[in-house]
Amino acid sequence: MFYDMVQKKSVKKSKVTKNQKNNSSNTIYLLTHLLGLLTGFLGPLILLLSVEEEEVKKHARNALNWQLSLLVYALITILLIFVVIGIFLIPVLIILDLTFSIIAMLKANKGELWEYPLSIPFVKNN
Repeated sequence: MFYDMVQKKSVKKSKVTKNQKNNSSNTIYLLTHLLGLLTGFLGPLILLLSVEEEEVKKHARNALNWQLSLLVYALITILLIFVVIGIFLIPVLIILDLTFSIIAMLKANKGELWEYPLSIPFVKNN
């Protein structure tokens, strides 16, 4: 009898509601964009190559495209430093990266896929 009660409780604990599943999926989506902010293109690239879930891959492609675009913009800015304009563009790039990544994280936490503005589509979504 005690064994039956314990078994029923463990079965009840193992049930995952749809809301909990969505929250955990949304957390992975948010993590994809956060990794992009913290590691550049490496975090989203690793997630893209290692995860099977297509929705996570969409977020990873999106974050990867933005981080690669940011890298291109940074290289152009470095070249423009010799013309003095690049010095003023460095803070702009930092602010854009922070702002766009935070917006993407907030949208991803709601389960939405947000396309980064100014992002060059290096990796296409299927």
